[in-house]
Amino acid sequence: MQTDPISDYLSRLRNAGTARHPKVDIPASRLKVEITKILHHYGYIRDYLIIEDNKQNLIRIYLKYDASDNHVIRGLRRISMPGLRQYVGVKNLPRVFNNYGMAVLSTPRGIVTDRDARKQHTGGEVLFYVW
Repeated sequence: MQTDPISDYLSRLRNAGTARHPKVDIPASRLKVEITKILHHYGYIRDYLIIEDNKQNLIRIYLKYDASDNHVIRGLRRISMPGLRQYVGVKNLPRVFNNYGMAVLSTPRGIVTDRDARKQHTGGEVLFYVW
């Protein structure tokens, strides 16, 4: 059975937010840590912590809720999957909900958002949308 680690990451975030958990633990990788840094920088999560152990490290993500106790992340949608990769050039970078959301891309310059990719004038693989 082949699994997609980014889909697993997004599903854990989505499920923990729906269940209104204060935090969620996710197995760590360099890609997941970079995605977590982006989500924290843009205010989609409250905080995160890397928990080191002798095996695979964990990322503990503290979820963020608004004043009415709703999860700040309204939606997560996986775009590029292992069976069907989705690449875009700099002229075709997506705009999620007319720039109210954001797309996270894997580019030659690292994991960036669609806004940063426009500034850097680079395209890449669209990993997921968040709004």
